[in-house]
Amino acid sequence: MLDYVKLEVRRTLRDTGFVIFGIGMPVMMYLLFTNIGENASEWKTASMVGMAAYGALGAALSTGTGVAEDKGSGWLRQLRITPMTPRQVVIGRALTGSVIVLPAIAAVLAAGGILNGVRMDLWQWGAVTVVLWLGALPFTLLGIGNGYLLSAQTTGVVNVACNLGLSIVGGLWFPVDLFPGWLRALTGYSPTHGFAALGQAVTESSAPAFTAVAVLAVWGLLFGFHAVLSYRRSARTA
Repeated sequence: MLDYVKLEVRRTLRDTGFVIFGIGMPVMMYLLFTNIGENASEWKTASMVGMAAYGALGAALSTGTGVAEDKGSGWLRQLRITPMTPRQVVIGRALTGSVIVLPAIAAVLAAGGILNGVRMDLWQWGAVTVVLWLGALPFTLLGIGNGYLLSAQTTGVVNVACNLGLSIVGGLWFPVDLFPGWLRALTGYSPTHGFAALGQAVTESSAPAFTAVAVLAVWGLLFGFHAVLSYRRSARTA
């Protein structure tokens, strides 16, 4: 399974589209949003966490696009005749997603520290990286579930919609205080808001709110259930 994970990670990181849109785009958006007009250092820090979460979200969902493409090409059928069990295949894909989110997170954090002058203690930089890395797992499961359930073309469209919708509703791009009341009410129940709240808490040297952790955990269970059911359906129809 480790060899399988290495193979998938290499394939993903060699994909020009992933490098440009999965890593470069969040950095570009972060620098754009924080260097137009007068921006306080607090916003540069908050936006850094939000855009790092956005980059991790996109990278995690892209795992599902790879699954759908492999399904269409017959690669998944080939994997089923190898010594790897179905569980190992799914876990391998989840581990792949966990690895490829790291460059997206690291790139935005590096832009914040080097180009935008964000200053935090060393432990905070490490802790923000870790909590965003771990917090991205539910979205990897969502992407995998979409990939097993849908065709490659449909998965790409659905994942883009999930990426944009969850980013906006979760407040990853703009401060939640600017939202209209009805959207602000939805934000508290979105998994991406809880996801970003984990990193925000670290930058403020405080413990994450229980509600943020609970919301993200519930969505993680739902996305995991989605991934399992989608895989089983794919196995029956392959």
